[in-house]
Amino acid sequence: MGDGKNARSDEFQSFMVGRWPHLMRTAFLLTGEQHAAEDLVQSTLERVYVSWRKVGAADDPEAYVRRVMINLHARKHRKRLKEFLAPKDDSGLVREVADTGDRIAQADDRGALLKALAQLPLRQREAVVLRYWEDLTETQAAEAMGCSVGTVKSNAAKGIAKLRAIPALAETVMYGGRK
Repeated sequence: MGDGKNARSDEFQSFMVGRWPHLMRTAFLLTGEQHAAEDLVQSTLERVYVSWRKVGAADDPEAYVRRVMINLHARKHRKRLKEFLAPKDDSGLVREVADTGDRIAQADDRGALLKALAQLPLRQREAVVLRYWEDLTETQAAEAMGCSVGTVKSNAAKGIAKLRAIPALAETVMYGGRK
């Protein structure tokens, strides 16, 4: 009996260690703060661990975990807790290391993008993050958000339109991130 529990724990730990950076990136994009992202991922994994037998047996455990994360984040947001994607004092913010060819990950561009994401309503932010940053299909994003594909399309389109209207992002795209 203990062997089954140990195997389940080992399987969960392997999943958690392998997916931690990806989950942290998604959580950071949703919350905008390193500590809030860590809390969100930890809360998500706590909930997932309790039902790991069911989650681990699912066709796509990652999609299940992503859905739990989106739901937890939405519940927190519904409680009207303030979130800041671009804190005024970002001295304690852990920076993601940019790939050499990834201009959007460069510090200035990244800051402008995070500020722009902060201006989007919750559902538009979720749709944009899942579709364009996480590169999920519309169906996968709909499953994660608990809505229809049409709602994802609508929210993503509105979110992208708002992002395109922000001058700081237009400059980044126009000049390739270099002024």
